[in-house]
Amino acid sequence: METGGNGPPKPIWNIVMVSAIAAGIQFGWALQLSLLTPYVQTLGVPHVWAAFIWLCGPISGLLVQPIVGYFSDHCTSRIGRRRPFIAAGACLVAMAVFFIGFAKDIGHRAGDSLDNPTKPRAVAVFVTGFWILDVANNMLQGPCRAFLADLSGNDHKRMRIANGWFSFFMAIGNVLGYAAGSYSNLYKLLPFTTTTACDVYCANLKTCFIIDIVFLLSVTTTAITTVKETPLKSNGSLDEGEGGSSEPFIGEIVTAFKTLKKPMWILLLVTCLNWIAWFPFLLYDTDWMGVEVFGGKVKGSSSEQKLYDDGVRAGALGLMINSIVLAVTSLGLEPVSRFVGGVKNLWGVVNFILAAGLAGTVWITKVAEAWRAKQGPQILTSPPNNVKSFALAVFGLLGIPLSVTFSIPFALASTYCADAGGGQGLSLGVLNLSIVIPQMFVSVISGPLDAAFGGGNLPAFVLGSIVAAISALLAIFALPNPKNHLFLNSGTVVGGGH
Repeated sequence: METGGNGPPKPIWNIVMVSAIAAGIQFGWALQLSLLTPYVQTLGVPHVWAAFIWLCGPISGLLVQPIVGYFSDHCTSRIGRRRPFIAAGACLVAMAVFFIGFAKDIGHRAGDSLDNPTKPRAVAVFVTGFWILDVANNMLQGPCRAFLADLSGNDHKRMRIANGWFSFFMAIGNVLGYAAGSYSNLYKLLPFTTTTACDVYCANLKTCFIIDIVFLLSVTTTAITTVKETPLKSNGSLDEGEGGSSEPFIGEIVTAFKTLKKPMWILLLVTCLNWIAWFPFLLYDTDWMGVEVFGGKVKGSSSEQKLYDDGVRAGALGLMINSIVLAVTSLGLEPVSRFVGGVKNLWGVVNFILAAGLAGTVWITKVAEAWRAKQGPQILTSPPNNVKSFALAVFGLLGIPLSVTFSIPFALASTYCADAGGGQGLSLGVLNLSIVIPQMFVSVISGPLDAAFGGGNLPAFVLGSIVAAISALLAIFALPNPKNHLFLNSGTVVGGGH
């Protein structure tokens, strides 16, 4: 079966095979969100600097996706336009994950001391792998979505089906990744992962990433070998509607900004504020569970470290619950949007839920601290079940606004663009800038902000709560209703701002 950008839509199994790659991508991204911030701190990177490492995600999203998208549109490889980039991205992910998982071992062999809390060589290996991983994830996501557009044959109904399958597999990847991250004995499947330099927590992370490598390479190899592409002609010409302008992608983006209408500018502002609200929680949610809720420490006594590890695993369970709620809620957005009077009102309502959820982390933290104070500093044990239940409930509650964040902004961008007679591809590309730029902003300020207020994660969460409320008001009162008030189920989903 060969596919191209033109002609009738291809069989649904083609779409399912390519969409399954999203599960492999999101499996690794879920592991990043749930395990890597605590892992960074075990390498000796201070909490205040951990956020700067996460800058690579939005930076790569800002640069790599437009570049890869532009060159994949014009690629004349004999195996097709998209598949070379998908294959290269998957191989780079495997290499990056190896560096991340084995950073402590490589650093130890290179001369890091086990007695030194800071392991500079391991940090260097980790950061190198982490940046490669984010670049590779972006190399995968853009061409995969473009491949789905090619398979849909410009049929809008088939495109919605394709994006629906892509969203489904992203949810599957999230659940698998968070489930793996929450299971503390996974390393027993691969006993060799436990080494002199790599303790049980490190070995568990290493095992998770080895599973991710096998899973991603399996689904990617299956997809690119069973679903074929028709190579682009060597002159690089593209038929109309496939983004074939010879103008460089930077020039195209600049032109798109110059011609943006007022509704799109407001959408960019609301989206920007929305992601400023989201990113602190996505960055530090498991660390919040380990430190503020469970009262553990990354560097402390063995009991304190165990509490921290227990909290991180509970946070991974919370993220799995969040993903399940996200998947279920996504199916009901269209009827709910009609009930509340349109998609902009729905976005505003769920942003108030986001604000309340982030504010709730402060109350949960204070309850947990009061309980520990009552027990006394000599008693180190997990918080009572009601505190853990409230914390997990916040994770689940935030799955509702996350489902909207992953869909409605993209549907509105497509609608505003269609109303103005513009190109859909560029409108979504411009929208992506309003996602990655605030992520860069939060990565820069969250560490110093937390340090200025005595450390911990709450200051950034409080900032997120305030900004979420502002974005809710703007969505309801400033964002115009599109001409078609019905929810456009684009099914577009973004992983952690990549």
